[in-house]
Amino acid sequence: MSRQRCAWAAGDPLLRDYHDREWGVPLHDDRALFELLTLEGAQAGLSWLTVLRRRHGYRKVFDGFDLERIAAYTPADIEARLLDARIIRHRAKLHAAVGNAQAALRSIQDCGSLDALLWQFAQGRPRRNAYQSLADIPAQTDESRAMSRSLRRRGFQFVGPTICYAFMQAAGMVNDHVVSCFRYDEV
Repeated sequence: MSRQRCAWAAGDPLLRDYHDREWGVPLHDDRALFELLTLEGAQAGLSWLTVLRRRHGYRKVFDGFDLERIAAYTPADIEARLLDARIIRHRAKLHAAVGNAQAALRSIQDCGSLDALLWQFAQGRPRRNAYQSLADIPAQTDESRAMSRSLRRRGFQFVGPTICYAFMQAAGMVNDHVVSCFRYDEV
């Protein structure tokens, strides 16, 4: 018997594996949260599958998402990355990743961790939704709008409310697996 999962994960093995192992699992590691926020921003205008196919490349090209190293990238470092086909070569998104690393470091000084800053928008614990279908799931919420405003004030870019809600779903701040999905009760 095949497991029932969220419809968005049914078509491709990479999406299915990501859905079954990672999506919606509460994430609290600062490096991993920054990676996910960067990848969600890179997705803007693209499919998540496009980003997943390049995730390993991003990890290599962005020095394992080491905040200090990325924050120190020079214009020459960005230009070199624009030539690397392992990532999405979009100038504004690459500049944003560097600026976001700098903003993340400042935020860690202010808040103690990126985890503390980001999870406050979920009141520190996952919210369990009970959606019946993908059509029921909103693209943004009051919480994602608040997160977006806060991050923008702190100097982050590519963090609109829709990107922030996708981030919240992926980082397990909300459980948006549909109730018929086998992962709904697991996360």
